[in-house]
Amino acid sequence: MLTAIDKVLLEKIADLHEIPQGAYNIRKDGQGISRNTTKNIDIITKQDKPGIDIIIKPGTKGESVHIPVILSKEGLTDVVYNTFEIGEGSDVLIVAGCGIHNAGSDDEQHDGIHEFYVRKGARMKYVEKHYGQGGGTGKNILNPKTIIEVEENGVAELEMIQIKGVDKTVRDTDVILHKNARLIVSERLHTYMVQNAESNINVKLMGEDSSAQVISRSVAQDDSKQVFHMNLLGYNKCAGHIQCDSIIMDNAKVSAIPEISAFHSDAQLVHEAAIGKIASDQLIKLMTLGLTEKEAENIILKGFLG
Repeated sequence: MLTAIDKVLLEKIADLHEIPQGAYNIRKDGQGISRNTTKNIDIITKQDKPGIDIIIKPGTKGESVHIPVILSKEGLTDVVYNTFEIGEGSDVLIVAGCGIHNAGSDDEQHDGIHEFYVRKGARMKYVEKHYGQGGGTGKNILNPKTIIEVEENGVAELEMIQIKGVDKTVRDTDVILHKNARLIVSERLHTYMVQNAESNINVKLMGEDSSAQVISRSVAQDDSKQVFHMNLLGYNKCAGHIQCDSIIMDNAKVSAIPEISAFHSDAQLVHEAAIGKIASDQLIKLMTLGLTEKEAENIILKGFLG
């Protein structure tokens, strides 16, 4: 049974107000508590380690899979290994993410290792949201690792969002792109108080005419720290673009380290990084409309993080 707290967490990380339609697997405190499969999407429990295999049949279109994780058990460290087989020519939405409610003094932690195989001509949109709440003194820790291989003419679109309440995170994303494969990444991350966040994104453009666009936006407030390592490696005729934009406030620290490496004369790779504070003219403009400085800041930050 889902408690009121569980329902709040599901709404935050997966926009779910009730049990979803279609395929889903809901994991709570280290155990699967609810599952549904469809004619085209199967979900199978792994036998050798905690986690599931999600198998999407070739040609599946317009279907979705929800695999949220919720934690509310003080002191729990949950590790899960999920493997996704995105069948040839399919087009699907996968909604994941983890929500933690920690009202105690011990840390709660979730480490999710997700492997994706996007087969020829398939398209996958993957949405992952992380959120923490509870008011306890224990830390909320989330460490996602995402491994993706995109075959010829495949597309992987990722939205990776850290909403609030995550005290410590290390986010590792590794992608291999084959011929004419495409990657689109949108990362949004918010830290405050003494939170720490590290994001490492490595993309290997192996195939001819493969392409990648990686855009990361973040806000660091109070005494929080953020580190971004973004690396594109071009091994063939390819195109790639990294963009990392951060707003820094108070006593926060942000390091953005974009890197591009070309191993082919027709590799076209670009990187950009910008760190700065909120522009004063933006604040003044909103304050002339009757907003306080804090209200104006919140509107700007919300718009920046999208």
